Amino acid sequence: MCKNPFHCTEVSLGSLAQLEILCKQLYETTDTTTRLQAEKALVEFTNSPDCLSKCQLLLERGSSSYSQLLAATCLSKLVSRTSNPLPLEQRVDIRNYVLNYLATRPKLAAFVTQALIQLYARITKLGWFDCQKEDYVFRNVIVDVTRFLQDSVEHCIIGVTILSQLTNEINQADTTHPLTKHRKIASSFRDSSLFDIFTLSCNLLKQASGKNLNLNDESQHGLLMQLLKLAHNCLNFDFIGTSTDESSDDLCTVQIPTSWRSAFLDSSTLQLFFDLYHSIPPSLSPLVLSCLVQIASVRRSLFNNAERAKFLSHLVDGVKRILENPQSLSDPNNYHEFCRLLARLKSNYQLGELVKVENYPEVIRLIANFTVTSLQHWEFAPNSVHYLLSLWQRLAASVPYVKATEPHMLETYTPEVTKAYITSRLESVHIILRDGLEDPLDDAGLVQQQLDQLSTIGRCEYEKTCALLVQLFDQSAQSYQELLQSTNSSSMDIAVQEGRLTWLVYIIGAVIGGRVSFASTDEQDAMDGELVCRVLQLMNLTDSRLAQAGNEKLELAMLSFFEQFRKIYIGDQVQKSSKLYRRLSEVLGLNDETMVLSVFIGKIITNLKYWGQCEPITSKTLHSVRKLVKLSAVQFMLNNHTSEHFSFLGVNNQSNLSDMRCRTTFYTALGRLLMVDLGEDEDQFEQFMLPLTAAFEAVAQMFSTNTFNEQEAKRTLVGLVRDLRGIAFAFNAKTSFMMLFDWIYPSYMPILQRAIELWYHVPACTTPVLKLMAELVHNRSQRLQFDVSSPNGILLFRETSKMITTYGNRILTLGEVPKDQVYALKLKGISICFSMLKAVLSGNYVNFGVFRLYGDDALDNALQTFIKLLLSIPHSDLLDYPKLSQSYYSLLEVLTQDHMNFIASLEPHVVMYILSSISEGLTALDTMVCTGCCSSLDHIVTYLFKQLSRSTKKRAAPMAQESDRFLHIMQQHPEMIQQMLSTVLNIIIFEDCRNQWSMSRPLLGLILLNEKYFADLRNGIVNSQPPEKQQAMHLCFENLMEGIERNLLTKNRDRFTQNLSVFRREVNDSMKNSTYGVNSNDMMS
Repeated sequence: MCKNPFHCTEVSLGSLAQLEILCKQLYETTDTTTRLQAEKALVEFTNSPDCLSKCQLLLERGSSSYSQLLAATCLSKLVSRTSNPLPLEQRVDIRNYVLNYLATRPKLAAFVTQALIQLYARITKLGWFDCQKEDYVFRNVIVDVTRFLQDSVEHCIIGVTILSQLTNEINQADTTHPLTKHRKIASSFRDSSLFDIFTLSCNLLKQASGKNLNLNDESQHGLLMQLLKLAHNCLNFDFIGTSTDESSDDLCTVQIPTSWRSAFLDSSTLQLFFDLYHSIPPSLSPLVLSCLVQIASVRRSLFNNAERAKFLSHLVDGVKRILENPQSLSDPNNYHEFCRLLARLKSNYQLGELVKVENYPEVIRLIANFTVTSLQHWEFAPNSVHYLLSLWQRLAASVPYVKATEPHMLETYTPEVTKAYITSRLESVHIILRDGLEDPLDDAGLVQQQLDQLSTIGRCEYEKTCALLVQLFDQSAQSYQELLQSTNSSSMDIAVQEGRLTWLVYIIGAVIGGRVSFASTDEQDAMDGELVCRVLQLMNLTDSRLAQAGNEKLELAMLSFFEQFRKIYIGDQVQKSSKLYRRLSEVLGLNDETMVLSVFIGKIITNLKYWGQCEPITSKTLHSVRKLVKLSAVQFMLNNHTSEHFSFLGVNNQSNLSDMRCRTTFYTALGRLLMVDLGEDEDQFEQFMLPLTAAFEAVAQMFSTNTFNEQEAKRTLVGLVRDLRGIAFAFNAKTSFMMLFDWIYPSYMPILQRAIELWYHVPACTTPVLKLMAELVHNRSQRLQFDVSSPNGILLFRETSKMITTYGNRILTLGEVPKDQVYALKLKGISICFSMLKAVLSGNYVNFGVFRLYGDDALDNALQTFIKLLLSIPHSDLLDYPKLSQSYYSLLEVLTQDHMNFIASLEPHVVMYILSSISEGLTALDTMVCTGCCSSLDHIVTYLFKQLSRSTKKRAAPMAQESDRFLHIMQQHPEMIQQMLSTVLNIIIFEDCRNQWSMSRPLLGLILLNEKYFADLRNGIVNSQPPEKQQAMHLCFENLMEGIERNLLTKNRDRFTQNLSVFRREVNDSMKNSTYGVNSNDMMS
């Protein structure tokens, strides 16, 4: 082993002591300033040239664990870097040094050991394909670990942790290296080492379970825990590169390779984990259950039918044994993992297979009892209930399709589960209110998920579900009514009944919504009618009390119920003779869906009137406004949209400026309703706009005086522009939009400009104004079509230019903005300005040539402001904020397409800024950004190519000054275009390229502008192939340029795009069995 793997120069001990002090400050101090200074100094240390040698000194002579941790993390960064990577010999030496260091120091602090193991795993992963004398030097992992496994328990723990961490490291993709490289390493590791590691973990677990382990001994306990983690990491490996995220837990199938069949056909593997579960303490058993969850999820195709039945039988026996001895399930972690295991029984096996298992009747009884008990203890592990409900939901959904003759017995047990869920939720209300506990109803996502599951479970034996709901609802509704009529009832008793009714209304909505999954009968529709009548009667009761008091949660439940009812019983597909409407007619006199819709609209108006300040209710209510135009209630809304009738339209001093978002939704809904019958009726439009006209006049009045109430002016204006944006969004036809345009321009435009001048530094004011302007200039559905004699298109652009210039010049005076506020205070407004400019430039209603022709500087001002704003934004911010990057790159696409002369006239540093932003955007994760960059690059390259071609022609017209300058800049900096050629080629060959067509468009121009550089790139790629592959790779490149001429005509481009598709396929085939491709990025960076 190398004595000095770091090839270090001598480093003074003084600087070593200084580093140790910095480490202590970083990890121990509570003073933020000191810690930030230490962090800054240590970042500089990491980037210093002698970092390697200092790291070795810290490991050898450092007196604190923190300095050893620093050395390990710095080394991890050094071996991970993609630019200027460490030479192979040095990485091999570091790997050997780390193994030796761990072997001679088994008692290091746990976090240091962890960091060193992480370093070993990182070196091994990144060097997986590196050869030294035809030997893959980093692949002997089991040999590396064997010496640890033959030593003390502490050494064993280190050895097992190394394998566990390595499996985890190789399984995780990182953002700094291409995904294809990660998959190549993961696949090779899976095929060459993973099964051996899994077998080793099982054998060691068998040995451990065979001995009488003393699990009170900390080290033996630690060893068993690491072994279980290792087994779990092996089973949790992403075998085929689908990388399912954690949230899709239910759908998970473990894609075990066929070569592992022996381990799963042998029942002793399954038995090992069930035996371990019963013999080890609850602190470790959750890990065992996690392994069992993965084993239960092994892909079905690994077995034939007989093998699968046998495997399932062993699995169900193991589950039965746990249910018969449930003591350990009182631990929440065990309980959670066991619920996941139960859910996998149905997600991976069919009901027809389960009923054939020998002990099925007994097991389904035990599972049902376990589920009922779990639901009754609603306060214990609420997040685990999802898995139990998911099991029953899948069982219930399978009932109509099961072909087996054996009884499934679900008609007996499913109603018990439904009843347990409903009654336990109702019983929880009193305890939650009494003890001030967290209310599950506050977590809307969780409640909705459980109700979706219950909607299927409750439809199984639906008669029993309905009978139970009717009985419980009648009891609560009667008690509620009596309490309201009584003079001495306590508010606690009323709150309990309201809470119970809230749950019942949610559940009734859910089971009605469940009708969509099942073939429904007339009798079931009649039962739905019984439930609906009760909810509507309750609504009448609660609405009559809203002037005195209301219950927000109950109102939200009503809205959820309406949404489910609308989906099932309102629409063209519902039979008008449905038994449901017959029942509604008998009880409430509602004969058809129009009458029910009138009730809905009445409810919408009531909510907007009484719940105006409650954002959740208002926004949910507004989403319900559909299919409702003809009703008289809607006409009322169109004629009376004022704060007198709808309090949330009011301006009061309590409400926050940002709380007015509902208004845009409200006016979008109203605008759509108005448009249905508006046609060309200007009088009706004027009538509708009266409240907004009054508001604008009020603001104009305030602005005309020197002293006005600024807060009131802000509130009125922000509310007004939010309302207008809603209307502008809804008016997407020419006639209606032109009415709006003539209403706002020229009368009210100066008010918007004045607001931007006054309040540019208050985002709560500027954002709504800028968004309104961006909406007004957006030619949605070709609504902005001005008559040939109208100058309105040009006048509208002038206003846009004025607003962008006013806002841009003022926002740049803000100076340094703290990083955590930079988006809210500055970048958000800039992003909207970019969107606005893009919309107006691509709207196709302005001829931009006339501005220069008539000496109008509106276009120049807008574009120059864009450049000033752009240069104030660091490159990193352009990609860090998704909305900003989308607006910038889509604007750039329009500018390079239609205003390339402007781009060409820019200063060299600005051109380089724009080109580097394109270069960085090419590798962005957002496909939209990446595609926009390809398009912009294509326009620039095409422009360059045309100018170059023109300059070589004999009869060429003299080149415009800006074109000449642009060519000169590009000739001064050829590396920029070359680097983009390298990036695009790299993405197409080595990455999972999702927008290949877009990538292909600029590539031809890049090649034609850099033929020599392209030839060097090609030779580099060919030569880095193994000798036997070089000829095939050379041929791929020959075919790529086959039949391609030196021009950028459409026909030539299309041929190149076709060639490129074939090229990519052939290169991938050629590299599949090759070790090449992994270092390609290093070669091309």
